[in-house]
Amino acid sequence: MTPPLGVDLGSSFESFRHGAQEFFHRLADIGWPAMAIALGFYLAHLLARSRAWQNVLQAAYPDRKVPFWRITAAYLVGAGINSVVPVRAGDAVKILLAKRSIRRSTYTTVTSSFFVGSVFDTTAGILVFIYALTQGLLPQPPELPDLPAFDIAFWAEHPSLLLFTLTALGIAVVVAFALLARRVEAFWDRIRQGAIVLANPPLYLRTVASWQAAGWVCRFFSYWFFLDAFHIGGSFQNVLLVMSVQTISTLLPLTPGGAGAQQALLVATLVGPGPIAVLTYSVGQQIAIAAWTAVLGALALIFVFRTTDWRRLIRSASREAEQHA
Repeated sequence: MTPPLGVDLGSSFESFRHGAQEFFHRLADIGWPAMAIALGFYLAHLLARSRAWQNVLQAAYPDRKVPFWRITAAYLVGAGINSVVPVRAGDAVKILLAKRSIRRSTYTTVTSSFFVGSVFDTTAGILVFIYALTQGLLPQPPELPDLPAFDIAFWAEHPSLLLFTLTALGIAVVVAFALLARRVEAFWDRIRQGAIVLANPPLYLRTVASWQAAGWVCRFFSYWFFLDAFHIGGSFQNVLLVMSVQTISTLLPLTPGGAGAQQALLVATLVGPGPIAVLTYSVGQQIAIAAWTAVLGALALIFVFRTTDWRRLIRSASREAEQHA
């Protein structure tokens, strides 16, 4: 008999809460030098991504100054807000602050430039997932319904509903395209300036993809040292497993940020000293990254944009998004 929906959903949050308790109880056991190195690599990861975005914006506005540090600060502020506020509100703030940092820029162009990064990220994420899948690092399909994670167990127990959901989404895209067919050309005219760098592959590879690749490498080593800090052991397979689990846990999530799904997958697959240690690592890494990005975002907000009112920024970003919808 399938457990009630509330019970399964509660188990996901309970898994995360238990991991958080273990993390704070074991603070003295954490390898702090490795933790510091991990946070340093994560900062480098954010800076590399910021540089890639600045180069996309510079290609969109070749005749204007696109200040690196203000774009970086905008990126850090958005990342910090995303770490504490759901529904990716920080992304809208990134776009708003970047727009305000470039003279005579438009919201539409800056928004389209922001999503240029998804081209490389999607490709890299798929490759990481395929590697983990082909190496047998992830649970087999028959095991998925038994995992204590509502997101994963729900879709695994209802494959027909998953297929229906994906099909419905595909149909919705086709219908939306048909309804807006008359506006597609005008829509492309508005967004292509922000994505103009994609029309020049050598420039894209040199100024955008190379920096994003550097960001992925920094993220790889950041997770390596996080694994060492929690005494799980950094290795090529373990890091790629963590990256692929993050991809899976945020695919059609039914809990905020895939809470509980990451923990369940890692406990089931990650080779370490025991399930409690793996659970502590998984939650501890999430907490450490969230706190670090929040601190970096707050510093960028104070010293670059001279304000601490991040709530006002979210409201402003929401209003501008609605106006340009």
